[in-house]
Amino acid sequence: MRKKVTLKQIAKELDVSISTVSKSLKNSSEISEDTRLKVQAFAKLYNYKPNNIALSLKNKKTKTIGIIIPEIVHHFFATVISGIEQVANEKGYNVIVCLSDESFDKEVINLEMLANGSTDGFIMSLSKETQQKKDFHHLQEVINQGMPIVMFDRIANEILSDKVIIDDLLAAYQAVNFLIEEGCKKIALITTVDYVSVGKLRTDGYKKALIDHNIAIDENIILKIEDIENCSDAIEELITNKEIDGIFAVNELFAVVAIKAALKKDIKIPEELSVVAFTDGIISKFSTPTITTISQNGVKMGRKAAEMLIERLETDEEEEDERYRTEVIETNLILRESTKS
Repeated sequence: MRKKVTLKQIAKELDVSISTVSKSLKNSSEISEDTRLKVQAFAKLYNYKPNNIALSLKNKKTKTIGIIIPEIVHHFFATVISGIEQVANEKGYNVIVCLSDESFDKEVINLEMLANGSTDGFIMSLSKETQQKKDFHHLQEVINQGMPIVMFDRIANEILSDKVIIDDLLAAYQAVNFLIEEGCKKIALITTVDYVSVGKLRTDGYKKALIDHNIAIDENIILKIEDIENCSDAIEELITNKEIDGIFAVNELFAVVAIKAALKKDIKIPEELSVVAFTDGIISKFSTPTITTISQNGVKMGRKAAEMLIERLETDEEEEDERYRTEVIETNLILRESTKS
């Protein structure tokens, strides 16, 4: 008896993407006829059975919520999970957490695995690769089968679902405005590449604050990081070569690397350089100096996401409201040693 194959194995054998395999098995017109037939023939030969998501939905409940996040080491995602678990436990639900590791393929695999009767619904934040590809077919397929999804933080506006976010643009605007009011005149930005939705919004907020204060936007001091784990050299170069007196970082890792680089160059924090970051995590609280941050209220975001999902799951099919909500969680600026105030 042949061992059951998976989408991932078919993709590897045929040297195509998981997305191509999934779409070919559904006769998508996006895929060429030759590729569709090749994938379908291979699937038939190895007796591939796609997940029948619908069987696990309205007919039987697992009382389990699937969570898919891009990474676990980020303090923000850990706090969101904590908030989800609080509400899930209160309502008698269990949670299963999976990591996409910023990979589109892993996100698709996780969604397929958890949708195979293991969970009743999903709470998820999209991987960088998914946002880069702008391929959300796996989310739409799950929703089409009747399984609800609540997206948080990194979302896809193309997908109709409930969402929980912060106003990234406004929060960034307020952070940069704070630096300007402190007297900073040349504020650098350390951000992510534009296809990461939150990074793009925070970049827009930074630019808007400068424009509103009649400060020229200098693209030479806007640093867009793609490889977060190897960002030190680029950040050191930014600080060494530019006469900046303020830094706005879209996460606390960028901020602490910038502070370390500044101290190496005998630049005094905050007397000569003020730093504000996003995400009020452990790094910000225990770095030297401690870092002024924008708190995203991850626990509250997680609680709200879980409440919205469970409300969907426990509403009778006849009464279910097809209108989707986007909840905006408030942010606040936490002042510490990396700024003058």
